[in-house]
Amino acid sequence: MRNIELKYLCSPKQWKTVAASNLISNGYPVYGANGIIGYHTEYNHEFPTILVTCRGATCGEVNICKPFSYVNGNAMALDDLDVSKINIKYLYYYLKHRGFKDIISGSAQPQIIRSTIEKIKIPLIELEIQEKIVETLDKVNCMLSKRQSQIVALDELIQSLYLEMLYQEDAPYFVKIGEVIESIEAGWSVSGEERTKLKDELAVLKISAVTKGYFNEEEYKVIKRNTVIKKAIYPKKGDILFSRANTRELVGASAIVPKNYTDLILPDKLWKINLVNGKLTPEYFHTVINTKKIRNKFSKNATGTSGSMLNISMQKFKEVEIPLPSLEQQVLFSSKFNQISEMKIKLITIQKQMEQMYGSLLQKAFKGELFQE
Repeated sequence: MRNIELKYLCSPKQWKTVAASNLISNGYPVYGANGIIGYHTEYNHEFPTILVTCRGATCGEVNICKPFSYVNGNAMALDDLDVSKINIKYLYYYLKHRGFKDIISGSAQPQIIRSTIEKIKIPLIELEIQEKIVETLDKVNCMLSKRQSQIVALDELIQSLYLEMLYQEDAPYFVKIGEVIESIEAGWSVSGEERTKLKDELAVLKISAVTKGYFNEEEYKVIKRNTVIKKAIYPKKGDILFSRANTRELVGASAIVPKNYTDLILPDKLWKINLVNGKLTPEYFHTVINTKKIRNKFSKNATGTSGSMLNISMQKFKEVEIPLPSLEQQVLFSSKFNQISEMKIKLITIQKQMEQMYGSLLQKAFKGELFQE
């Protein structure tokens, strides 16, 4: 194995950007910063080419364009790839694994420029081994994709059961959220370290612990040992956690805590929602506030001067109306919800194990430790 600068394998280039007014509904696909943004009458890339987003919030994202495509200036095209030395998918996987944090410049507008990206060093090994690595990584990615599709299918099943329950009601009864919650408890803002927690350490959850719709206990920051804990709300089994602050797309995400935790505490941006007894089940409430319609209401009511972090107030949250089926219907729904959730947790556990295996494969692949005699 030898390390060689990217400029000796390809020619990074930013092409002229097609104006939005010149995009059409059919033709050659046009690639912007985050994939296809429209179509054009001309193409500037006859063959599949690696694209690196070089401007904006997604700076550093890596894609491969389709043949006969037009690549805009928001993506750095790695043109004229020397396929006698390197496999395009091998380079794609390496760049995604490596990342570009060390070469991204600009704070207000992150960017990657040619003079820095072309100096990135690529671990070069025999083409035959590159192809074996690509084949292996493709297979694992396919398995991960299938597992994710199964998880999505279970989420869709829950939504289907929710809609079925509402349709059984002759005239759905609506209430404001404030009428069915007893109280809201906010956590405490404290800094922490991004690392794995030791058994005797305390950590504060990140808002990403709930953004996927289920509780992720691995999303935390470790609190320094000498920190005076001013407020500690420990997540317990059955608690509903709600993200009051995030991006417009993610604000209002929630999750149900699956078990008791004595080593994790809530941050100020996560609320613990306590429901009024006998009015609705936690499973139903979690499902209804995660529907697209209700999440859009949260997003609409969120305020803030920053486009990256918005906030919903308790008052605005309490004013949102939700449908309230009979408690009998909710209990039946909750039983099915819990059965599906158990299956989902098993799939997520398997997926995490596969992701760890994938990470290990990447490390070995780009150190030259795979397929070596």
